[in-house]
Amino acid sequence: MKLPYAESYKIKMVEPIRKSTETERKTWIKDARYNLFNLKSEQVFVDLLTDSGTGAMSDRQWSAMMLGDESYAGASSYFKLKEAIRDLLGFEYFLPTHQGRAAENVLFSVLVKEGDVIPGNAHFDTTKGHIEFRKATAVDCTINDAFETTKDHPFKGNVDLQKLKTVLKDTPRDKIPFIILTITCNSSGGQPVSMENIKAVSKLAKDHNIPLLFDSARFAENAYFIKIREEGYEDKSIREIVKEIFSHADAMTMSSKKDAIVNMGGFIGFRSEDLFKKASVYNILFEGYITYGGMSGRDMNALAQGLYEGTEFAYLESRVGQVAYLGQLLLEYGVPVQFPFGGHAIFVDAIRFLPQVPKEQYIAQTLAVELYIEAGVRGVEIGTLLADRDPITRENRFPKMELLRLAIPRRTYTNNHIAYVAAALKNVYDRRDKITEGLRIMNEAPIMRHFTVELEKAE
Repeated sequence: MKLPYAESYKIKMVEPIRKSTETERKTWIKDARYNLFNLKSEQVFVDLLTDSGTGAMSDRQWSAMMLGDESYAGASSYFKLKEAIRDLLGFEYFLPTHQGRAAENVLFSVLVKEGDVIPGNAHFDTTKGHIEFRKATAVDCTINDAFETTKDHPFKGNVDLQKLKTVLKDTPRDKIPFIILTITCNSSGGQPVSMENIKAVSKLAKDHNIPLLFDSARFAENAYFIKIREEGYEDKSIREIVKEIFSHADAMTMSSKKDAIVNMGGFIGFRSEDLFKKASVYNILFEGYITYGGMSGRDMNALAQGLYEGTEFAYLESRVGQVAYLGQLLLEYGVPVQFPFGGHAIFVDAIRFLPQVPKEQYIAQTLAVELYIEAGVRGVEIGTLLADRDPITRENRFPKMELLRLAIPRRTYTNNHIAYVAAALKNVYDRRDKITEGLRIMNEAPIMRHFTVELEKAE
């Protein structure tokens, strides 16, 4: 028989977690104003809020931290990270930042101005937030298949080339500072972009003399999917595929808290020395000197090591395999999910799960709250709350999908935890007909409201 996947690591240290009672959870979530971000970590049993910065570092990463150079300027840790980025990704110039949204803030401060249009594939929340904060517009050019959760398409993160061509045709060139590709595409369900699509977008960008930027938080998972799903790449190594992916990018931002398996850190990669120099001004202003940029030397060392570990096939096979294990259990239980399964999370189709809850009552957030009350499992809404309000009309934007994201931290939970999550969601699914009303907003921030929003029961 074919051997199942097995984790490419063994456990050396554990952290205790506590199960709570349903009565406690009902009190806690009400006190948190039905916003799972407001819960204390000790009030959560299995935490699938995010895979960002929540993974377990390896013995080699912890060892590397002990060799961190904390010099303010010119630290050896900076040059170690610089060499890893050049070796694996092919970028000669880079700036360290404390995380991915900081990288966006620095780079967009150079590139984005009021009235600009930035096309891409389902910009994630911080990306769209930085664009709209600067009074520019993000245009989603993702393929239509991405919004049909039952459709089996191997690369639902792909850009619809015709949509992109229309944006390029209808927008003055000086209003498009760059095209952005998110790999993997989080908002469409952690879905990958094919190499064929990357090449086609790159060609369009070059034909129009527009830079191509990658949001690269989960680039290694994207490379894994290319290897196992795209013809012609089955015999290539993950690192060969990664090199080819980034050969098509003019610049990149990275939240290293994902595929580099660290708790904090990020960076910007540049082809252009001129753009690097312009961004350096903002890096010094917002982050720190250009050889540390908001990161300690020990964190840069752990990041450099993590980039190598995150691009190992055995690690990616077990990591993506655990996500698929959760997805397969949920399919067997009849729970509607985005298919095929993504790289870092399972996305539950909340509209199909709770069709009786009005869209104005935040369907995916309602489902997230019910899952927490059921079993102490914390997920996150990828739906109307995250979509935010239109910056001009201030009306709610209702996205095509309402998703509950269950993001699995790297090397953190066992498959018993995963089975527990699946059983908990099945229990909610079995009583779904009794969930008839959702939530309403009591208080919200003017932008990126989902982090701090306060809600109450709609009845």
